[in-house]
Amino acid sequence: MTDLHARRAKLRLNAALEGLALVFRGATAHPEESNCECHWGSAEELALLKVPGVRLDPDLLRRTWWAPDWTDHGAVLRRILPQLACAVVDSRSESFGYRDEIGVSLARGRWQEWPREQAAAVREFLHAIWVHSLVTPDAVAPTHQTLVLCVEASGVLSPWLDVWEALEHPMADQNLAEAVDSWDYDLLADKLPWRTRHDRDAMVAVLTSWLTRHAPARLRAHNAPEDLLHRLRLIGLTGPARWEDPHWPDYIY
Repeated sequence: MTDLHARRAKLRLNAALEGLALVFRGATAHPEESNCECHWGSAEELALLKVPGVRLDPDLLRRTWWAPDWTDHGAVLRRILPQLACAVVDSRSESFGYRDEIGVSLARGRWQEWPREQAAAVREFLHAIWVHSLVTPDAVAPTHQTLVLCVEASGVLSPWLDVWEALEHPMADQNLAEAVDSWDYDLLADKLPWRTRHDRDAMVAVLTSWLTRHAPARLRAHNAPEDLLHRLRLIGLTGPARWEDPHWPDYIY
């Protein structure tokens, strides 16, 4: 069953990548688009963005999605999105380690306001990479990093957590344990475990509520260590009840 879930998730992700390539075939940056040669790149590199389908070298791809000052950021993203999506799932790519920033770049491009078919292709890619990260053993990136990509790109947290909650799968449980272990230091200080351009306090509240409601039973069934379960319990407490608890970790804040 586990292999079947993973195979289906891989097929869905491959189909989503193919969908992006099809939908954005022929896309180019705006003909009048410009950028600073000394801070972004050369006129020859800029010209490549105005020609459809030409692959960019890895450094140019990274500089292009990273730049915040395009006149039409959405058009630039549409030009590079098929190649960028492939880079997101390739651990050898120069852009791979920047999932949070790529999410921010997608949000800056206002992809949800693009024509219906284009927005649907981006949405399907995000959902496909999210499910793939939840069920795939040895996924190319930790699940909690892929969550940040999806959250920053979409501006919402709850729908992605809902998918996680509904997915009964041993890898999803293991990834939940790893996420709690990664997040607890920040959450015990009432901080969001990643940088965001959205409502930080609201996301902390949503994440804390979801974890304390959903995660304990699931992690017990997964035979998570008692220490991890205690840290999860402490996340649900506030004030002195939290830091005076005998299981309060020796963290220095």
